[in-house]
Amino acid sequence: MPLDPTKHADWEIAEAAEKNMKTVYELAEILGLEKQELLPHGHYVAKVDFKSVLERLKNKPDGKYVDVTAITPTPLGEGKSTTTIGLTQGLGKRGKNVVAAIRQPSGGPTMNIKGSAAGGGLSQCVPLTPFSLGLTGDINAIMNAHNLAMVALTSRMQHEYNYTDEQLAKRNLKRLNIDARNVQMKWIIDFCAQSLRNIVIGMGGKSDGFMMQSGFAIAVSSEVMAILAVATDLKDMRERMGKIVVAYDRAGQPVTTEDLGVAGAMTAWMVEALNPNLMQTIEGQPVFVHAGPFANIAIGQSSIIADRVALKVSDYNVTESGFAADIGFEKFWNLKCRFSGLKPNAAVVVATIRALKCHGGAPIPVPGKPLPAEYKTENVGWVEKGCDNLIHCVNVVKKAGINPVVCINAFYTDTDDEIKAVKRIAEAAGARVALSKHWQYGGEGALELADAVVDACNEPNDFKFLYELDTPLRKRIELIATEVYGADGVDYSADALAKAKKMEADPETAKLGTCMVKTHLSLSDNPSLKGVPKGWRLFIRDILTYQGAGFVVPVAGAITLMPGTASDPAYRRVDVDVETGKVKGLF
Repeated sequence: MPLDPTKHADWEIAEAAEKNMKTVYELAEILGLEKQELLPHGHYVAKVDFKSVLERLKNKPDGKYVDVTAITPTPLGEGKSTTTIGLTQGLGKRGKNVVAAIRQPSGGPTMNIKGSAAGGGLSQCVPLTPFSLGLTGDINAIMNAHNLAMVALTSRMQHEYNYTDEQLAKRNLKRLNIDARNVQMKWIIDFCAQSLRNIVIGMGGKSDGFMMQSGFAIAVSSEVMAILAVATDLKDMRERMGKIVVAYDRAGQPVTTEDLGVAGAMTAWMVEALNPNLMQTIEGQPVFVHAGPFANIAIGQSSIIADRVALKVSDYNVTESGFAADIGFEKFWNLKCRFSGLKPNAAVVVATIRALKCHGGAPIPVPGKPLPAEYKTENVGWVEKGCDNLIHCVNVVKKAGINPVVCINAFYTDTDDEIKAVKRIAEAAGARVALSKHWQYGGEGALELADAVVDACNEPNDFKFLYELDTPLRKRIELIATEVYGADGVDYSADALAKAKKMEADPETAKLGTCMVKTHLSLSDNPSLKGVPKGWRLFIRDILTYQGAGFVVPVAGAITLMPGTASDPAYRRVDVDVETGKVKGLF
């Protein structure tokens, strides 16, 4: 019998469930993989040779494609990963051949406040420890590839500073005239390290490098991570890797990794990482874990490769988009689906009673502190008011032409009247609604949700993008701001406006996708504004270029690419049993 999630921590539930896991060979049999297509990393984790699978099954019809998104979350998250796993387990209980596709967690939130994103309760991805602590080394490969570009950049700047043109030519180098004040990239590390946001490098003598301002971002914000998420094969990855803009020269022209002669070596670090990782739910359904970009500062999707493989080896692929419909789903809709050519059949919008209360007026939860008592007592009024945010997110899904299913991700503290209020309001807005208790009961608790998703998938839809690639950049930003976020319009800093005009005039950047950077805690660019804010304008303070990944990145508000570690981080509760070597305290 599984442990009771109301009495046991996630790591204890995972540890108990891991005693009955399928081996990767059993999972491969479920998926119909051939022996050489499975690349084991031990007994319970493997990589899958995606190229072989896709070539062998190229004529097989795809399964149904389901995206899981959510309402605007509280700072504690609202269970999209848990729901993705729970729905997968529920479909499995209904006898469906189903695969989940989720992102690999970053060490930043795993060792900070949010946890590892393996799901929770009786709907988790296992084994938990390798999932949470590096898995098969993909993020390590990303850090090495990314930081190698920084090594190449800073080394080149040092040599150009110290040598004449003639001396550079003898070393088979040409002067790139890199502008030290216009370097696009920073170093990366996979932790939340606010003290590394702004640093000075190259101090010492001339043999110690070129002295300049620099800094660190978190690994999952790297353009290399974005490329892993959107690449379709190794050739595509190599081409994208060479287009990464690391800096600009003194004439304002881009300096790429290809210009630095480092793109090939960067790709060499990523060859094995291109294969998706195979794991499983607590109940034994296969799960592909691949790529891990955040949704508020990056594309927020698991990989296109994982989805393409899952759709060939299953009847249902349940994939997850980070954060809420305004961020993760919008990028799934207008970026991931555009790059992949895949058309979703349905989308699940996850809502919890506690998040609805937050949007309805309850005190905002603070990470690291106990949940306010108001979230444990009935307040139908707060729930009803908070449903404004839910309906806004449902309507975002509808704008894509996709059939929405509202999942009430239930907790044992929710009351019947609160749940009835959500059902009544969501159904009146034209959405299917399902109560799901997968956190507490696993697949058995997700049967109502599974049935609703199957029904939604069997209906035709009219999927369409919000904008076409010939839409000017500022018009795209306006469409996303007004149609998705609910803003009255868009304002720009002088620098961002100048960049936008330059990008619109440049054929290389004019038709790139648009990947917004914005807080996940509000539909607006102000994280303190809950519900559905009115009478506000989106402020774009900067625009970055991710030419290799294939999009430009407008940055809204004061969000940073390097989060900070809180005063009571999760690593304080993580330890190892020195007798068995088992890790405890992960969640």
